[in-house]
Amino acid sequence: MNASRGISALLCLIGLTAVPVRLSSVDQTTGPQRPPLIIPSLSGMDLFAFYCASCHGRDGKGNGPTAPALNVKPPDLTTLAARNLGTFPKAWVESFVTGNREPLPAAHGSKDMPVWGPIFRALDPNDAANRVRIENIVGHIESIQAK
Repeated sequence: MNASRGISALLCLIGLTAVPVRLSSVDQTTGPQRPPLIIPSLSGMDLFAFYCASCHGRDGKGNGPTAPALNVKPPDLTTLAARNLGTFPKAWVESFVTGNREPLPAAHGSKDMPVWGPIFRALDPNDAANRVRIENIVGHIESIQAK
């Protein structure tokens, strides 16, 4: 019986020393991970969902989850063409998204409202990728126009 216990103890000891234990700061977490500030996708739909939908809603109708807390209700982006005699005002929309329209009209909210051109430039120095982001967001807004 003693020999059996000795062998069991030896096997346990061998088993414990054979299991590598990694204790590094990479393996340790102190809380939930923060979401990325720049998403890897350049898809207009993905960009709109990540950057615009919280105010404008996933469908672009101005019903995002933060809309009730805003002083000015976000506009229904699906009716931009209809409000422009059936033509999508691409350059005008791009000027809102990039912040190149001065002064921003009251309908776009205060200066505190995110204007993605400067934000993208601050988060990613790749100007070509930022131009694609803006172009694809505007293209997505054009794609959701009410027929």
